[in-house]
Amino acid sequence: MKGNMAVGVRVQHGLLSRTTSLLYSLPRKIAPNRVCLQRAAELQTVRASTNTAGEAQHNEKYCLDLVRSRDYEGFLSCLLLPEEARRSSLALRAFNVELAQVKDSVSQKTIGLMRMQFWKTAIDEIYRDDPPNQPISTELWRAVRTHGLTKRWLTRIVTEREKDLDDRAYRNIQELEKYSENAQSSLLYLLLECLGVKNVHADHAASHIGKAQGIVTCLRATPHHSSRRKVYLPMDICMLHGASQEDFIRGSREKNVRDVVYDIASQAHVHLEHARSFSYNVPAAATPAFIHTVVLEDYLQRLYLRSWKKTY
Repeated sequence: MKGNMAVGVRVQHGLLSRTTSLLYSLPRKIAPNRVCLQRAAELQTVRASTNTAGEAQHNEKYCLDLVRSRDYEGFLSCLLLPEEARRSSLALRAFNVELAQVKDSVSQKTIGLMRMQFWKTAIDEIYRDDPPNQPISTELWRAVRTHGLTKRWLTRIVTEREKDLDDRAYRNIQELEKYSENAQSSLLYLLLECLGVKNVHADHAASHIGKAQGIVTCLRATPHHSSRRKVYLPMDICMLHGASQEDFIRGSREKNVRDVVYDIASQAHVHLEHARSFSYNVPAAATPAFIHTVVLEDYLQRLYLRSWKKTY
């Protein structure tokens, strides 16, 4: 009897020991799987962050390459900005280049309007923190989040570029100045925001510099446009000096043509002088946004030195 009981106890104890050992071994068998799952999750996180970092670098490089190839002077200006504003300024200039080249890259106005509508929608989505999966849009979204950029200036640039698709000459110098204010000065306001500058005198200077830049750009682009049998110079000044569009298309250097160029360039010079009058009240932090004026002054100076006789 005692023997049977002993056997039963041993068996029972054996079962208990076996069960207990199985229970103790379960965590050891499950633990490697848990580690594997955790490791896999970590790898996915690392891979996702790597992809995100790679995407960000691609977007930044895309904007940099676009500005360097299509707006080299703007590219150089960006390099001279403080590091914290440089990437955002490149995004803004890439945005400006993208809009500026629509007019010359489409064969029909309807296609141009569609591209402008894309950017109107993109701006709305950027301010909803849901930018389109496109390099410039993504970089703009980053700039907006970093510096709190004003939506109105971005929208105004698109609206003015859209109006410019009408592909006609400016009726007068005031119309060219209005276009320049909306397209070029708005960009400068955004650059000031990237620099953290909120100053009424800086804004006034930016307004005049933007107008001067728009006027100079119109002049500098005249040979290119003339080669395509298009002239966008203000009609009132052309009529005042008896210069026809055909004179510019033929590349005439007659006095009436030089007088047209002189009057238009003089208006750009006036705006630069107005901007300079604010220099004592503009904070030093705003100066990097206006580096591009060096290019404008150099161009106008070369026109004066050539006495309007050779080329514009």
